[in-house]
Amino acid sequence: MAGVVCTAGVRHARRVEDDDTRYGLVALLATSGGWAVTHAVILVVPSTALKTAVYLVGLILGFSTVFAWLYFCSAYTGRSYHRRPAYRRAAVLLYLAVVAVKVTNPVHHLYFTTAVVAEPFPHLAIRQGLFHWVVTGLSYLLAGVGMFTLFEAFADSEYDATPLAGLVGLAGLPVVLDIVGYATPMLLDMIHAPLGVAAFTLGVLFVYEDRFFAVQLTEGVTGPTVFLDDDDRIREFNHAARRLFPGLDGAVGEPVDAVPALAAALDSDDGIATVDVDDERRHYVVSENAFEVGQGSLGRIVVLSDVTRIERQRRELERHNRQLEELSEGMRHELRNAVTVVQGNVRGAMRQLEDGDVASAREALRAATETTDRTTRLMNDFATLAQYGRTVTDPTSVDVRKTVTAAWPEADADAAGATLTVEGDGTVAADPARFELLFTRAFEFALDNGASTVVVESDESGVTITGDGDPPRGDAERYFDYGDAVANTTSGTALPMVRTLAQVHGWHARIDPDYRDGVRLVVSWPTPRAEHEGVRF
Repeated sequence: MAGVVCTAGVRHARRVEDDDTRYGLVALLATSGGWAVTHAVILVVPSTALKTAVYLVGLILGFSTVFAWLYFCSAYTGRSYHRRPAYRRAAVLLYLAVVAVKVTNPVHHLYFTTAVVAEPFPHLAIRQGLFHWVVTGLSYLLAGVGMFTLFEAFADSEYDATPLAGLVGLAGLPVVLDIVGYATPMLLDMIHAPLGVAAFTLGVLFVYEDRFFAVQLTEGVTGPTVFLDDDDRIREFNHAARRLFPGLDGAVGEPVDAVPALAAALDSDDGIATVDVDDERRHYVVSENAFEVGQGSLGRIVVLSDVTRIERQRRELERHNRQLEELSEGMRHELRNAVTVVQGNVRGAMRQLEDGDVASAREALRAATETTDRTTRLMNDFATLAQYGRTVTDPTSVDVRKTVTAAWPEADADAAGATLTVEGDGTVAADPARFELLFTRAFEFALDNGASTVVVESDESGVTITGDGDPPRGDAERYFDYGDAVANTTSGTALPMVRTLAQVHGWHARIDPDYRDGVRLVVSWPTPRAEHEGVRF
């Protein structure tokens, strides 16, 4: 049975894509299958001489399996030991030396002796000599080295390689049968190693083929990886993919649509998949390659590479560029208006002076001066926005109540007869200067909008700034447009600056459209997540 399985495995192993892995595996199966067949033949051929000759052939094939195994293990795990000339020469010399001792055994009888016994049935009993135990110990030592490389590769793999590790352990398990056969009459005293190789072959080539190939093909790949067949059914996936798409558990054999998040990632138009992981938005580049073995296709391999940092930088650059474009548009709008107003007032003053109307001329020049001053303030605001428009990268814990109190314009509020009420306490991770400026500009807008009472409410999700001034007119979003005429002439950039200063912290700013007793500005930030005991993925 071991010989049949190994022979069938040779044909299946020829589908392995990697040349060196294929050579090693085919050699291992061929030599192990031949070794197994010699054991069977020994039990059925009639003459003692023929039995001894067949046993000797089996010994030669058996020792060659060690080197085929090492070659396969080195190639499968991505090592280069099997290609190094020094190792190859040493292996050939060792093999030839051992074969020479085995072939000359009829002369020195140091490797084994034979005797025909009748129990439990007539057969040729082998009594092992000193050289046998030395070579056997060396063989198991070398086989153990190969097993170690496989176990190490499985441990480093992002896949659930437990079944593969179990198959490797099963390949070495027949040594127990060897010991039982040597120490007790329960089994014949013969080598059972081909049974282990047959079990390993049956497992990796017929039962866990996908995982066997996946572990090798994705050596060094730590990102989420999913294997799909030609019909877009899920065949295999690694731990990283399971963490990214929990729906993969139990989805093997199902269409990719059974995991909507994965299907959406594969359908992304720009090759960038955005996935929410532990309440954090992360970005991945999706790459697909055909997964071919031999001359046939087994489907495709999908690898998702985490590019969150780069993608965030790209989006931040886009946001900043849009902001600069809006600033530029706002500046052009304000400068055009200012030039028009100043020119009109100056020309009017000149005509009024020519007519001798000094008072009217003085009033026109005063209006021109006020327009110039207002434009200067706006240009300073634009410069401030350009300065603070970059995303906050090193926030600190800031007390909300203290910041609100510090930002309240006492003099302007007293002049307008306005009062401030602060409800709630707490802290938030922010840039102190920008956070205070956010409130300063929000208060400027509230006062300019006619508010006599301003209430700031704070909780863990953000703050609301409510003024009892004029309610919003029309589309509330227009209040955040740098160049829109909705905002009054005094505080035209106040709310645009509030939104920008919120955005650089990763927050959102909006006007509550349902509040009609004034203007309620809502600044919201992510709610802190509680840490749980145990492992977090």
